[in-house]
Amino acid sequence: MIKDFVPKAKKLGTLYCSAEPNSKYQTDEVAKYAKKDGLKVTKYTFSDTNDVNSVTQHQQAASASDVIYIPTDNTAASCAKTINNVALKAKMPIITGEEGIMSKCGVATLSIDYYGLGKQTGKMAVQILTGKKKIAQMPVQYYKNPVKEYNPTICKKLGIKVPASYKAYKN
Repeated sequence: MIKDFVPKAKKLGTLYCSAEPNSKYQTDEVAKYAKKDGLKVTKYTFSDTNDVNSVTQHQQAASASDVIYIPTDNTAASCAKTINNVALKAKMPIITGEEGIMSKCGVATLSIDYYGLGKQTGKMAVQILTGKKKIAQMPVQYYKNPVKEYNPTICKKLGIKVPASYKAYKN
């Protein structure tokens, strides 16, 4: 997605809450792939909502990066508008780990369809509740059809050309 939206990017800044292990894991995984693709990765963390503006702006995440990645992070989600205020001013594109954050501050995401995920989860629950499967014996399942989405409003403000394979987010 970074190559699709910011093909000349050399520096990736990742922005996440250090108190959320899920965010650290996602960021570490993205960093591995980004480094293999030749991107210099710098991690910017905040510990709570009070640090978001400072880390995004004053610690230079927006000005020291060509693009920022934000994983599925609850704290970042609750502060997405604050992040957006800094990012838009700096003309900084943000790739996000999910649709909710993307809708407020990102240009694109590879998101799950929460309705489809709910159906898949429901089918698993039926197998457990009817005794056909035991939880301990069920393999972990993943959503198989992620959606490549973009935020038309932010892409337009940043002058980003959107690849044809992406679907416009509609709020």
